[in-house]
Formats: sequence, C-alpha cells, structure tokens
Amino acid sequence: MTAEDDANVANLQRKLDASLERNRCLEKENEQLKQEVLDLKGQITLLRAQDSDKRSIQWKKLQSCISSNSACQDKQIANGNTGRRGLPAEGLSQRAEFPSTSPALSNGRLPRVPKPPPRPSSCLSSTLKTSGNEVRLPPPPPPPPPPPLLQRRTGVSANAVRRVPEVVELYRYLTRGDDKPETRVGFSGMPVVTSARDMIGEIENRSSYLSAIKSDVESKAEFIDFLRKEVENADYKEISDVEAFVKWLDEELSHLVDERAVLKHFPRWPERKTDAMREAACSYRDLKILESEVSSFRDDIHQSTPVALRRIQALQEKLEHRIHNLQRVRDAASKKYKEFQIPWEWMLDTGIIYQLKLGSMKLAKLHMARVMSVLQSEGSSEDENLMLQSVRFAFRVHQFVGGFDEESKHAFQELRKLANKFYP
Repeated sequence: MTAEDDANVANLQRKLDASLERNRCLEKENEQLKQEVLDLKGQITLLRAQDSDKRSIQWKKLQSCISSNSACQDKQIANGNTGRRGLPAEGLSQRAEFPSTSPALSNGRLPRVPKPPPRPSSCLSSTLKTSGNEVRLPPPPPPPPPPPLLQRRTGVSANAVRRVPEVVELYRYLTRGDDKPETRVGFSGMPVVTSARDMIGEIENRSSYLSAIKSDVESKAEFIDFLRKEVENADYKEISDVEAFVKWLDEELSHLVDERAVLKHFPRWPERKTDAMREAACSYRDLKILESEVSSFRDDIHQSTPVALRRIQALQEKLEHRIHNLQRVRDAASKKYKEFQIPWEWMLDTGIIYQLKLGSMKLAKLHMARVMSVLQSEGSSEDENLMLQSVRFAFRVHQFVGGFDEESKHAFQELRKLANKFYP
C-alpha cells in the first residue's frame, strides 16, 4: 500500500469518527427533546386539570347559593301563609319579645359560623390539665398545596412561577381544534349563531352571580369582621404557624362566592397583610417541597448515565434558581414581613437556605459517584468527557455552597485520583 493510499484511509477514518461523534450528539439531543416534550405534556395536563377543578368548584358554589336562596324563600312564604291563617295570641306576644331580625336572616341565609384559628406551635406543645390528667392536643394537619390564584395575588415573590412560552405554544397547537366556535355558515357565507339560549343563559348566570355576591355581603358581614380581626391580631414567631393560619384563612374565605368581589365591599379588610402572609407561607412551602425533593432524590441505576447526570444537573439548576430568587428579593420581603409581624428569619442563609445547600452537596456526591462507577467499570472514548463533566459540576457546587463537607471532600479526592489517569 502506497503513502497516498494510507493518507486516503486516514482521511476516511477521520471522517468516519467525526460522523460517529455527530451521530452520538444528535442522539443525545433527541433524548433531551423527547424528555422536554414529555415534561410539557405533563404541565399541560396539570393546567387542564386545575382549570377544570376551578370551574367545577365555582359552578357548584353558584348552584348551591341559588338553590339555598330559592328554598329559604319558599319556606318563608309558606310560614307567612300559615301564620296569617291562624296565629295564637301567645305566639304573637312571644314573637314581640324577640329583637328584629338581621339582614342575614331576612335574606334567607344564615350567617357563617367560622372555625377558630389554629393555635401557635408553642401552645400546641404544652399540655392541658383536666381533673388532674394531662390531655395533649393533636398535632396540626399538614398544609395543603397553595391555591392556584395565590401567586397572582401576591405578585412577585421568591418563588414566582415563570411563564414558559413553549408550554403555551404546544397547548395551542394541541387544542387548536377546540378553539373554533360552534357556529354554522348560512347560504350567504356569513356565520349564524346556533341559538340565542347561550346569550340568555349568560345573562341569567351573571345575574345569579351578582345576587350571590350581594347576599354574601349582607349575610356574612359579621363573619368577615371576625376574620378581619384575626388577621390584624395575627402575630406569630414561627413561619410554620403562619402557614397553618393561611391554610385556615383560605378555607374560611372559600365559603364566599367570590373572595375579591365580596371583600372589596369591606374597606377595613387588611388586604396588604393578608397578601403578605400568603406570600410568605407560599414561599416557605415551596422551599420545603424543594428540600424534600432533594433529600428524597435517588440515583436510578437502571437509567443510562447521560440521563442520570441530566436529572442531577436539572435539580441543581432548579435549586440554584430558587435560592438566587429568594436572596434577590430577601431585603424587600423581610422589610414587608417585619411591618406586618410576619417571621422573616427563615429567609437568612442560616435557615432553610443552609438545608438546601446541604442537599446541593448531596447532588454533587451522587454525580461524582455515578461518574466514578462508570470510569472504573467501563472503558470508552467518552471517559475523558465524563471526567471533565464531573469535575465541572463539583466545582460548580463547591462555589455555590462555599465549600465541601468531609464526605463531599472525600468523594472529590477519589475522583481526583481517577483524573490522574487522563491528565497525568
């Protein structure tokens, strides 16, 4: 074989290697795109479910208000007719002794009796002594997920949800057939409304909705005044107590037909403090959920190494993003929380942020352990790239946390020993 043939073979070999490398890159990108599509579909399903639940709840509230109003009015009419047909003198004298009925009863709706607000955790830990026996109070129930409209109420918070244009685009693409109005085209080519019932039904629903709001304003004034005093007097030392109080408040306010529409008729309602408490509770709850997600994260040995490393890196990016957002708004938020006697110390670096950074070191150890297991058991052309990727991730976590603990330091030293094979 001549020198020219050797050169041609070497050239073809280089082209083949480049094509194989490009093929591997395209396969990785394809896997990433598939995973992104699955995530977007999951988000769309969640948004549809939340929208459906919200509409069904509002419709049930409206129907219950209408049915209760009509039933109470029929009952009052029947009682009035019975009294006019024959009412004994004793009944007249006894009825005269009662004070005049309140607007709530005259409208046929009984006033809402609120539940007592939750007690602080410091009170729950104490015991009640009854007849010489100690009775311990049960612990409070776990907090529920935040309401769908909570983040829109509170504005920008430490955990504000960012809009993702790709979700909207994919949602519109998948539901483009559902956006067409149910109309038919006449002989002239102009769309013709199928029926006037939709317009009449909309007017009737709007009228019933406004009537239900007016009824709530008149019948639940004392109930709302009680909630107002509880919000104004709320002064907790622990953010977990604020979270429990917000849960109780949202549950009580859910009995209103429309919270915003009803409360705007009460100028003394402490809207700023309510929104601040909701914002603090939501931010703390989201961080606790993220802490639980990081602490329960496990490396799945059945997944391929690229997929497993991408999961770890995605969780680290999510963790860094949340902490950076919290640190960015911490000064303004803590000033607002101090104004309304809301705990703010949990936002400091020594609070929940410290626990999240410990979780970040756990991710670094999992990342290095996965890479070392591959490097020790397999031998391929990707070994050097994996080593470089793991070192970069370890450095990223080290700079983010501000150092390593003993376990992370030991794992990095083991990784460094393997690195000497590739970078002698």
